[in-house]
Amino acid sequence: METPVSFMSDGLKLAGILHTPDDMAPGEKRAALLVMHGFGTSKDGSTPEIMANMFCDWGYIALRFDYRSCGESEGERGLIRCLDQVADTQNAVTWIAEQDGVDADRIGVIGHSFGAAVAAYAGGVDERIAAVISSCGWGDGDTKFQLQHLGDDWTKFTDALAEGKRRREAGEPDLRMSRWDIVPIPEHLRTNMGENVIMDFPSETAQSMFDFRANDVVGKIAPRPLLLFHASDDSVTPTDQSLQLFAHAGQPTDLLLLSGVDHFPFSIGNDRPRDALHDWLKTYLPA
Repeated sequence: METPVSFMSDGLKLAGILHTPDDMAPGEKRAALLVMHGFGTSKDGSTPEIMANMFCDWGYIALRFDYRSCGESEGERGLIRCLDQVADTQNAVTWIAEQDGVDADRIGVIGHSFGAAVAAYAGGVDERIAAVISSCGWGDGDTKFQLQHLGDDWTKFTDALAEGKRRREAGEPDLRMSRWDIVPIPEHLRTNMGENVIMDFPSETAQSMFDFRANDVVGKIAPRPLLLFHASDDSVTPTDQSLQLFAHAGQPTDLLLLSGVDHFPFSIGNDRPRDALHDWLKTYLPA
């Protein structure tokens, strides 16, 4: 069953869809998973919807929601600042813990790409989160961007950050940046991004991502379980980023690199990533 829901985060109303298994008995408590979308996409992007339905089929309660400034949630559209999204995640934990049928001690988070970086950071700073899954995520914005913007493109990117900072400090309107100038994605993968995709951002968003370091807090997730899931040859988020997260993490942490998939490993018809994730969940966060 899918139910449109909303909850508050720092005075803003965030929109979500709550997925509840059909076989839940009255009074029964289940583990819940928060499903967090990628950069400038939404809960209605293909990956969050696929994941939420998958988790519900496996017996979990699942919530996919729009970060502030994204999708149907309130906030200045496109003004995405990573610590704001961490706060949105924490407020989603607060909301779902109060819902009927949810075991408040077994709330996990899974994020994809940008959402994975937020999931890892949120898990490091919020002990209420019982398990963290990072799908094709990143731990250090600086080194991530260096591998995404090679050669002359790196100069163009850092010049844009500097100009945006100059404008903001001078009280001028911020520099606008295309999403492809912030995070390049090969054209053949762009159809996986789903609906309500934001195409234009203030440079403050790119600066926030540049400064964001889940590496600094990921070690605090332990002894709660962490899964770092990445395509072994990711054409969007460098695979090196999950290796960095693993190097900074405590235990138990599993690092799973899968060949034959790219940045959207949970696309329809791809059973290997799903089976691997299901096995991990049955071990560390059974429904």
